Amino acid sequence: MIMTSIYSDPQVYEGGKLRPYPHEERGSERGRAKDPVKFLQGVHQRARERQVAYETVRILRKRVIECYRREGVNHYDNCKEPVEDYYKVIIQKDLGQLHPNWANPEKHDGW
Repeated sequence: MIMTSIYSDPQVYEGGKLRPYPHEERGSERGRAKDPVKFLQGVHQRARERQVAYETVRILRKRVIECYRREGVNHYDNCKEPVEDYYKVIIQKDLGQLHPNWANPEKHDGW
């Protein structure tokens, strides 16, 4: 029995890229959105995008760990590609997830 999922087969994403829903920010009138349906669709899509970003990082990290364990002392030479893929993702702001066009981007920076 395997105690960790690190030895499972790698998962591959086979879908297309999502387009953002029409974004609706909360209005100034008691904090309510002008169109609640668009607001909730945007909230749900941002939540999905965040989860996809977290899972992408998790999968890339597993690939690095697996390569380090497989290669041993030669990981400096043989694991360069998985490490570079992992590094490119983790240095992006919010792990590369999709954001709508905010009216005031500084207000929502790093949410």
